[in-house]
Amino acid sequence: MSLELKRAFDAAHRDDGYRVLVDRLWPRGVSKDDASIDEWPKEAAPSDTLRKAFHAGDYGWGEFRRRYLGELKAHRERLRPLARRALKERVTLVFAAKDERHNNARVLAEYLAMLEPHLRAETG
Repeated sequence: MSLELKRAFDAAHRDDGYRVLVDRLWPRGVSKDDASIDEWPKEAAPSDTLRKAFHAGDYGWGEFRRRYLGELKAHRERLRPLARRALKERVTLVFAAKDERHNNARVLAEYLAMLEPHLRAETG
């Protein structure tokens, strides 16, 4: 599976492959042309409630990750095509968070990677 993570404020590059914005809100100060986003599946982003609680410090990283993985499971069927695409080509998950280690894109990449064995089994 070919998944990359990149901040929305970093320049798009053709090596990024298929670029997917994984935030519910468009990043401030980034033009749509410069972002070069191919897909923006808002259901792949954390709910507003979860996002706000995490940013307010109500949840630590572990709790945020656990709750967000639960939300992603509810959208499994919608996310399967994205995981399938990552099996065939590079997919770059684009995010706005300053913290490159603790953000929703990292959890989403983890979730999509968990789908890989199931997708490979389907195609035999």
